[in-house]
Amino acid sequence: MQKQLEELHTQALSELERVSESRELELWRVHYLGKKSKLTQLLRSLATLPLEERQSIGAQANEIKKALETGLIEKREILEETSLISSLEQEGLDTTLPGRPISAERLHPVTQTLEEIYDVFRNMGFQIFEGPDVEWDYYNFEALNIPQWHPSRDTFATLWVDSPGEGARLLRTHTSPMQIRIMENSRPPIRAIIPGRCYRYEATDATHESMFYQVEGLAVDKNITLTDLKGTLFEFCHSLFGSERKIRFRCDYFPFVEPGVEIAIQCLACNGTGCRVCSYSGWVEILGAGMVHPDILKRVDIDPEVYTGFAFGLGVERIPMLRYDIDDIRLFYSNDLRFLKQF
Repeated sequence: MQKQLEELHTQALSELERVSESRELELWRVHYLGKKSKLTQLLRSLATLPLEERQSIGAQANEIKKALETGLIEKREILEETSLISSLEQEGLDTTLPGRPISAERLHPVTQTLEEIYDVFRNMGFQIFEGPDVEWDYYNFEALNIPQWHPSRDTFATLWVDSPGEGARLLRTHTSPMQIRIMENSRPPIRAIIPGRCYRYEATDATHESMFYQVEGLAVDKNITLTDLKGTLFEFCHSLFGSERKIRFRCDYFPFVEPGVEIAIQCLACNGTGCRVCSYSGWVEILGAGMVHPDILKRVDIDPEVYTGFAFGLGVERIPMLRYDIDDIRLFYSNDLRFLKQF
């Protein structure tokens, strides 16, 4: 029987070598490894042999079976690869050509702008904090001197979230709520910037999106004055837009600062001569700011007689729009690679 096994092994490998297509391979498998194959019959007849001979021949038969099964797998892989190459060649594809190169990854233009903003404020001693996108009414409005009856609430097109029995919740309309959270959990001195997404329920157009990025800034310490705010924001604007860029600093109203100011820069498109981008004023507003209202400091148990602070907020998309003369904010989030690959 040992000789029969050796002859079977040699014959099977010889025939397997000559197999050239899948149909022939299946016939070979049935003939040599199937339930009615000669190898199977030999294995079944082992029971008639003496114990010692049965063990040695059984081990040999199993080794031959494993070798044939391995040969079957390898031959199947070769035939599949050959078939694939043949199919591609018939379709007119040159499989020897190198693949298309993978384009280098890059950051989204808004993310690039955020990284630049972080660098500027880190150099001035500010820390970066993040807050929740879903916020309580208290933090988004009440704690910032915007109670329910306040007319400035009408300027926020708010997306409310169902929260039965838990109080009013919403998708935050600005990053200012983190001012309160930081001051509740930290004692002065505080130097913080808070980047994040904000949401407004409004029709989108070239200058409005339902989701956009803001960066909030907060500094609270002894003897902080409007001069410190002005110096900080001038340093920020010059770092991002160039030291030669003119900056306008003038009063404005925001309910959670007193006094309030706005910062505008000389229009990048016309250098202050007046154009469509700046509504022919020569200036483009980029952020609002002011001194933290004493009532807000009292609300978080910080004595306004000892400490003062300033806060500011800016729309991140506004900066690359000014820099690169982008006329539609929706381009940032339309996922058009033709647009995004420019940055």
